[in-house]
Amino acid sequence: MKIKQLTEEQLNTIIDRLTRFKETEAKYLRVFKDIISSNLLEPKFKKSELDAMDYGELRDFAQAVINFGLEPGKDYEINKQLAENENAMFKLSKNAQKLLDNRINYKVTAPELKVKPVSKLILAEGITEEILLPEFARLCGYDFGENNVHIISAGGKNQVVKYFYRYSESLKIPMFVLFDSDAVQNLEEIRPKLREFDRVYMLKSGEFEDLLPLNLIKRTLNSLLKNFYNVKDADLRDEAPMAKILEQFFKRNGLSEFKKADFAQAVRDNILSDADVSEEIVQLVGSLQG
Repeated sequence: MKIKQLTEEQLNTIIDRLTRFKETEAKYLRVFKDIISSNLLEPKFKKSELDAMDYGELRDFAQAVINFGLEPGKDYEINKQLAENENAMFKLSKNAQKLLDNRINYKVTAPELKVKPVSKLILAEGITEEILLPEFARLCGYDFGENNVHIISAGGKNQVVKYFYRYSESLKIPMFVLFDSDAVQNLEEIRPKLREFDRVYMLKSGEFEDLLPLNLIKRTLNSLLKNFYNVKDADLRDEAPMAKILEQFFKRNGLSEFKKADFAQAVRDNILSDADVSEEIVQLVGSLQG
């Protein structure tokens, strides 16, 4: 074989991708095929050949490329732990097991690597929940990191349903589905596939932005305005959803376009204590812990 040695950046990227929470077979196949295509010079394989290749052979070529130029591996305890983690989270085929049964030299490339299996998956509609819910949960005494909780922002209620259907077939761990208040039909779509240990929470107050205390929103807006204008309750009083109110506020006050992700990050930076956690968020976190 003729191999182009991977850079340190490439090695770090590979390890990051292989240890992310994602379907085992999908992530390993993508990473292995990508590095074979880019760094295995001889023999050279077409995409169609890689797609048709036996998983064991694909694994062997990939680990040869990853390990090229590194000290010979002797300790494969990390590999064993990663395989156990994937098996704890997912129902795996024999082919997926072949991909996990590798001799990638983690001990040299990432000697301090420690990855725990996810114990609970949260499916949420938007990026606001992904950014803010872990912080609010921590203030309520439930740390996502310590409890191995992973949250996915699906990108809308219909996408939540798609994710749920996909994962309900492959996951061994519980799923917690978080819907906005208008997702009644979507709840009915997933109800037949809910497993005994899955849970669903539907917001009582519109979207997640509607759960944020006014004082926290005002503090965040004042920070964005550099205290040029003192935001008052009256500036945010309206029958419209909070996201719409904020969108109009941004326009009126010459701020850049309102983007939920950017605003959620600003809110997170302005959370001071558990006084910034609304009553419904406390209820939500309580349900999440149950």
